[in-house]
Amino acid sequence: MSWGMELLLDCQGCDLAVARDRKALTAYVRELVAAIDVRPFGEPRIEHFATHDPDKAGYSLVQFIETSSIVAHFVDRSGDAYIDIFSCKPFDDRVAIEVTQRSFRPRAIKALFVERDATAKSFEVATTPSVP
Repeated sequence: MSWGMELLLDCQGCDLAVARDRKALTAYVRELVAAIDVRPFGEPRIEHFATHDPDKAGYSLVQFIETSSIVAHFVDRSGDAYIDIFSCKPFDDRVAIEVTQRSFRPRAIKALFVERDATAKSFEVATTPSVP
């Protein structure tokens, strides 16, 4: 049995009007929290970052939940979004994807589901080569 679960969503070309709107992002994370039946801890924190680099600038979102967190970054220029949902309480990853699809209408979503368990008998350590 795993300790927790993590869903990583790479969303290509979201609706720019939504990805650039703090109120819409707040509404999304509140809907997501309700849909996957987790309890929020406090209000979501949503800040605009990386304004020095137009290719990366956009809103970042953090919503603590009692069982971990939801973290996301939305790119102003492309509408791409990178969303991580991590919880030690099981949740339906399909529901999370559906809420994300409905909220942002991305051209494509790449999803990776990971079971987290530090006590697993074996695991591979992935390394990334140095970038010159």
